[in-house]
Amino acid sequence: MGERKVTVAAEVGLHARPAATFVQRAMKATMDITVAKAYGGAGPVNGKSILAIMALDVRQGETVVISAEGEGSEELLDELAEIAGTP
Repeated sequence: MGERKVTVAAEVGLHARPAATFVQRAMKATMDITVAKAYGGAGPVNGKSILAIMALDVRQGETVVISAEGEGSEELLDELAEIAGTP
């Protein structure tokens, strides 16, 4: 299983527009994707669910772990990490 640790860069955290952009990209993938807070124990949640991601309440500067497994997962994880913040 591949994963990326990402520090969320957006001022609004992983909410509203950044979350929608993340989910839109994740929905195009055939594999399961999860997102969890790296510290604080929240998650993992379905990376294809905007409500689940917003419920994590990830704020700017917090670190998340994005995970996926399957063919093409490394490229997908790179794209999702770029959307969410800085690796």
